Amino acid sequence: MNDMRVIERDVDVTETKISARGVQVYYADNHAIKDVNVDIEDKTVTAFIGPSGCGKSTFLRCLNRMNDTIDICRVEGEIRLDGEDIYDPAVDPVQLRAKVGMVFQKPNPFPKSIYDNIAYGPRIHGLARNRAELDEIVERSLRRGAIWDEVKDRLDAPGTSLSGGQQQRLCIARAVATEPEVLLMDEPCSALDPIATSQVEELIDELRANYSVVIVTHSMQQAARVSQKTAFFHLGNLVEYGETGKIFTKPEDSRTESYITGRIG
Repeated sequence: MNDMRVIERDVDVTETKISARGVQVYYADNHAIKDVNVDIEDKTVTAFIGPSGCGKSTFLRCLNRMNDTIDICRVEGEIRLDGEDIYDPAVDPVQLRAKVGMVFQKPNPFPKSIYDNIAYGPRIHGLARNRAELDEIVERSLRRGAIWDEVKDRLDAPGTSLSGGQQQRLCIARAVATEPEVLLMDEPCSALDPIATSQVEELIDELRANYSVVIVTHSMQQAARVSQKTAFFHLGNLVEYGETGKIFTKPEDSRTESYITGRIG
């Protein structure tokens, strides 16, 4: 039996990257997230879907402790990254966020050059010993962000001079520059036009080879296109979680079905 398990593992059994157990989130007296249990897999795109205000972005922000920055926010329960409790007092949130990168709804390049946008994180975390190594990281990150060919001749130009879609790919490149293991994306395409959205979606699919990607999206079509796993949130509860195809075609919970068919939302 043990031999069988080893063989299966070689065939590419996806490993759990993030494990959440009994997660509760309170904003003062408001109970925003209620007892969420979920295992997020490595090398997989996981989509969080659900109506506005259902808790999907709040839960996403728990995964790199962004909620720590909100005074009235309290997180309970356990979230583990590769088995390590990320809320352990010994864990430095800055180091955690280097491992768990984040891309926001609106592209937010720093008011610096394209080069310095990418170099900022690696400089802070001491990932390059000299300028040549930093140059390498910048090029590799911009290539991973699928924007190198568009900006390689103007690395000194401000990041804000790029189009919206280019800015978002720059922000993705900036997020991967610190060699994270997980990429969180909070509605990364909601401010983009259809062509830029399509480019970012293609990029998300490529990034899956190296990262665990978690994306919050208000677009069910986008979730169906880019993710392998989908979690449906409703009123702070994780209602259903599973293979994306199954969630969209044979949901087990009537609330999931109502949302997918447009009866709630």
